[in-house]
Amino acid sequence: MADQVFPTKGNLLNIKKSLSLANLGYELMDRKRNILIREMMSLIDTAKKIRDEIEDTYKRAYDALQRANISMGISENVAYSVPVERSIEITYRSVMGVEIPHITMEATETEGVFYGLYVSNSQLDIAYICFNRCKEMTVVLAEMENSIYRLAVAIKKTQRRANALKNIIIPNFESTAAFISNALEEKEREEFSRLKVIRHTKERNEA
Repeated sequence: MADQVFPTKGNLLNIKKSLSLANLGYELMDRKRNILIREMMSLIDTAKKIRDEIEDTYKRAYDALQRANISMGISENVAYSVPVERSIEITYRSVMGVEIPHITMEATETEGVFYGLYVSNSQLDIAYICFNRCKEMTVVLAEMENSIYRLAVAIKKTQRRANALKNIIIPNFESTAAFISNALEEKEREEFSRLKVIRHTKERNEA
């Protein structure tokens, strides 16, 4: 890059201005990366807890369902009475320019079940409550895992841009600024020497 820039004071000022902007850009990219990493790590910790809770709740639900099937017979027909969930809505919030989803779902009234009490027992009720809880937690987990993925992609892009600024763009600007500064200093020394010779010659001629 230095070989392609003519060594003038104007170009030196432009290069220094570009270098200052590049350093500022790197600082912003580094700050953004750190904020995104903190956000992602907090979500990862929460998502792990929810996964563990879902796993435990599913286990309780299937155990209760198995006991209900044993005591009542196969409960498949009862499952058809539970309506399909259609209340899920997705909105987005921005974290350092990254669109993070926020999923909401209307709470289900577990007290008012959708199957008749005469075809059920307490084990089926427990299974229903557990599966309903799993549904609610799955919505939260889906929001978090999608957010983690989006943040990870953004962190990778930010890291790549920060590395380009730090390892390529900023060193190039520094090298070019040094080249122009050295060239201007050399030119000034040559000009000073030339003027000194001219003055010495003039004084000798006047003598």
